[in-house]
Amino acid sequence: MKTAMTDSSSEPFEEAITAWARMIRTSQSVLSRVEDALKAAGYPPLVWYDAVLELRRAAPVGLRPFQLQEKMLLAQYNLSRLIDRLVAAGYVARQPTDQDGRGQNLKITPAGRMLLRTMWPVYRAAIQANFAAKLSRTEVQELSRILEKLRA
Repeated sequence: MKTAMTDSSSEPFEEAITAWARMIRTSQSVLSRVEDALKAAGYPPLVWYDAVLELRRAAPVGLRPFQLQEKMLLAQYNLSRLIDRLVAAGYVARQPTDQDGRGQNLKITPAGRMLLRTMWPVYRAAIQANFAAKLSRTEVQELSRILEKLRA
């Protein structure tokens, strides 16, 4: 059966290949500009915000490291190093878990909550300038629908 984006040989159309490349390049470009805005304001990388936000959402219970990895918006290939940095900065606390003697729960600290509050205005402005301001509400809704279709 022929689908919308494949020909009879099941190869993607040139437009699909072009769209794929544009999606990847655009994602990288927009993320880079958001990272630049955070860095210019003296904040840590976006992955820090992402991790601490997920821990705030999981409060008061916290998350095991593997659960944090599953919830993160951004890929983090070395989660243990990230956690070490967040703990050293005082944004996250490690606590033994009741589930097993070797495991740990990660919990947001008051300093982590403050980090989220102070970073959010810069992050929000970067999202607005590099994404939302360039699209109409209808385009954002359509893009969201398409991305959800791809994710499913």
